[in-house]
Amino acid sequence: MSEQKKHIGWVDMLRIIACLFVVVSHCSDPCFVAADRTDFLGGWAIGSLVRCCVPLFVMMSGVLLLPTSMSLCEFYSKRLKRLAVPLVFWSILLPFLFYFYQNLSGGCSFPLMDGSAYTLKDTIYKSLTFFLNFNYDTTPLWYLYMLVGLYFIIPILNAWVRNASQKEIKTFLIVWGVSLFVPYIELFARETGFVGYPGSSDVFGVCDWNVFGTFYYVSGFVGYLLLGYYLKTYPLQWSWKKCLSICVPMFAVGVFTTFVSLVLLVKHVPSQMSLSWLFCTANVFCITFPVFAVTQKINVAPSPFLSKVASTTFGIYLSHFFFVHVGYDFFHAILPEGTPLIILIICNSFATFAVCYLLVSTMLRYRLTKRLVA
Repeated sequence: MSEQKKHIGWVDMLRIIACLFVVVSHCSDPCFVAADRTDFLGGWAIGSLVRCCVPLFVMMSGVLLLPTSMSLCEFYSKRLKRLAVPLVFWSILLPFLFYFYQNLSGGCSFPLMDGSAYTLKDTIYKSLTFFLNFNYDTTPLWYLYMLVGLYFIIPILNAWVRNASQKEIKTFLIVWGVSLFVPYIELFARETGFVGYPGSSDVFGVCDWNVFGTFYYVSGFVGYLLLGYYLKTYPLQWSWKKCLSICVPMFAVGVFTTFVSLVLLVKHVPSQMSLSWLFCTANVFCITFPVFAVTQKINVAPSPFLSKVASTTFGIYLSHFFFVHVGYDFFHAILPEGTPLIILIICNSFATFAVCYLLVSTMLRYRLTKRLVA
């Protein structure tokens, strides 16, 4: 989502929607530890509605990067270099921003934040070990690590999609669609006491010495990538009536399943609660596809306004997590006591998006800072 200079109206709109959804998703995180059940349910209801955020970004990468005319080496050189600068910069800056805010503000009240982890020693450690993985302060940067993996495979997929027929790509997507149910099958196997290889409840060839099971090579975000390419190349020829009659119920089922699955998992299998919000599952796919399909069908014309806002989405994504925490403290302090968490989430989401938009717009004006957010 950081690379594109070509502007397609509906893609620009989708980038803005997906970016706002990411911000809303992180603003709703406090619901997971909310003492009040109404706050928990309300917060997760919002979280369920916006769970399609990351898959939408990946689908847009498929729209804009496949096919590519660049060779493998050219693609790696151009794309990976442009990711490296913002990844390094924000991986170092964000821990220090959190450190200074935590220690100068008297402590952040964001429920998921561990205030004891913000000593200078801890901060330096987090800033120097980013090449191994992200940490709490850089949570959104997990996407960049994953995106690097997609960039590795895109030139290889490029050679295939150039020669593959519509039927062949569709067949792959069907196989990938089956893989979206594997997490549920794995949960079922564990909870019903299934044992295959001695001491293991893993399925489809996975065990403690082999993680590369049956669906390993046809699962994950690569499916969303190819789905975006497929829908761009072979647009749905649906009337509005057919589009809405399929997409609205599909979206409702996806949101309902995502919402109910967390409620049930928290109650019965709390150790597996993350299953409800995994991106590469059938329930999140059911939320993602309708949003993409309807936005594509609207086919908004390109405009300077859409292009300008869309050009800031990568920078907003990189910077928003810190401001989510600051905004939580701000609205927690000014809103009347007893205000429902859902109100705080909505206020914080739009305020954070606006502040980050202004920040990134300013950074885009200067050559020195432009590479950090574009």
